[in-house]
Amino acid sequence: MAVLAPLIALVYSVPRLSRWLARPYYLLSALLSVAFLLVRKLPPLCNSLPTQREDGNPCDFDWREVEILMFLSAIVMMKNRRSMFLMTCKPPLYMGPEYIKYFSDKTIDEELERDKRVTWIVEFFANWSNDCQSFAPIYADLSLKYNCTGLNFGKVDVGRYTDVSTRYKVSTSPLTKQLPTLILFQGGKEVMRRPQIDKKGRAVSWTFSEENVIREFNLNELYQRAKKLSKAGDNTPEEQPAASTPTEVPDGESKKDK
Repeated sequence: MAVLAPLIALVYSVPRLSRWLARPYYLLSALLSVAFLLVRKLPPLCNSLPTQREDGNPCDFDWREVEILMFLSAIVMMKNRRSMFLMTCKPPLYMGPEYIKYFSDKTIDEELERDKRVTWIVEFFANWSNDCQSFAPIYADLSLKYNCTGLNFGKVDVGRYTDVSTRYKVSTSPLTKQLPTLILFQGGKEVMRRPQIDKKGRAVSWTFSEENVIREFNLNELYQRAKKLSKAGDNTPEEQPAASTPTEVPDGESKKDK
């Protein structure tokens, strides 16, 4: 049962297998899991391993290992993760270029209210979330393409600033699947968010792909509108200073004395 449950989870995720192969960390997770079974069950390798079994057979699971496998299998089945079991590798943290401003619990409200002509797209994320880490390079690429004077991109770690999650009604519970959440702010007010939330407080299924974000948030239209506003602001004629009138110098008083 300890091995069967993860295999069922793997079969359930077969349609996503191509995405696994495209991301090296998922493939590494699978290789590590298979390597554990080979080392633990293959006689030439497992004969030298210590065991706590009463029969002294080192090539079979003892009670402690069975409990651990059952616990990990239950977690995989409950959360429907794309990982296999036993050993998993998280997606690496994105460290590439980006035009993103990171907010804290004290700066997010101030920045959104500073200039209401600026449109903000803010991602609410948590570092422990695999979905947030997978979306990070996509969001960074969008910021490089669409960031301008009137359209800015921001992020706030709701795993760290829990009061921000409460203030903007973004649940950090893994069961609600609300992370990551993208919110569009115009004039300092929320206009839309993805994913949407149903009556039970759970997120409506939505794929965080570059195409979906561009389409749902109308990024092309927002970008063109923001560029026009910035150009209009740059072309505003400056107030000309009043022409100075020549000052008459009284007789007997030189310009230097004046």
